[in-house]
Amino acid sequence: MKRIFHQGAISNCGILRHAIQNSSFKPFHHPQILQSRGMFIQTQTTPNPNSLKFIPGIQILDHIGTYDFSTIESARISPLARQLFRIDGVTRVFLAPDFISVTKDDNEQPWNTMKPDIFACIMDFFSSNQPVLLDEAALDNTSAINEDDDETTIMIKELLDTRIRPTVMEDGGDIRFVSFEDGIVKLALQGSCSGCPSSSVTLKNGIENMMQFYIPEVLSVEAVDDEITEIQNKVFEEFDKTLNVK
Repeated sequence: MKRIFHQGAISNCGILRHAIQNSSFKPFHHPQILQSRGMFIQTQTTPNPNSLKFIPGIQILDHIGTYDFSTIESARISPLARQLFRIDGVTRVFLAPDFISVTKDDNEQPWNTMKPDIFACIMDFFSSNQPVLLDEAALDNTSAINEDDDETTIMIKELLDTRIRPTVMEDGGDIRFVSFEDGIVKLALQGSCSGCPSSSVTLKNGIENMMQFYIPEVLSVEAVDDEITEIQNKVFEEFDKTLNVK
């Protein structure tokens, strides 16, 4: 039986708080717009003080997926991400269909000294007509329903895609389904969500409460960033082998 998820006020803090309680209220977002060389780039703050959301006003990815790069080595399939990593202080790059999230080192220079370099990098890249991704099929990071998924897993994925992920992406990040076993849902926090001071509270008071409200089979929700990074590295290694063969 298919369950219909109706949004309710379930969380009271963290990344999901303002959107779950009132989808029109966004206290964390303070937009700034830069116009140069015919491109408008809007920036928005996120709940993570070390991460900013850059919105260039053009399509970045040709599909609804997202790509999260935690190192310059993992960004080998994205010329755009590689260039952003060359900016001093950049530690993470997250690509979505219509925005880019950049995360910096907590001990590096402040945003007001880094933003001009990031603006210039984004504008120069899109004026060069290079592809954002060398191979969009190199990483299938969607929460697609598989043939061997049981009913509970399907409902978890549907709830993530319809209620949770869209809200998290508004704050410059994403959440990926990793597994469901023995009542425990394992998720990977990406983009601005990774390393966010409020992410652990959000995971329990926001996402876990929402899942348990709609899906009683869920006993707990845990973050497993390292597992996703390991999977990504294996995929990128296979991609490198493909390039060497060609």
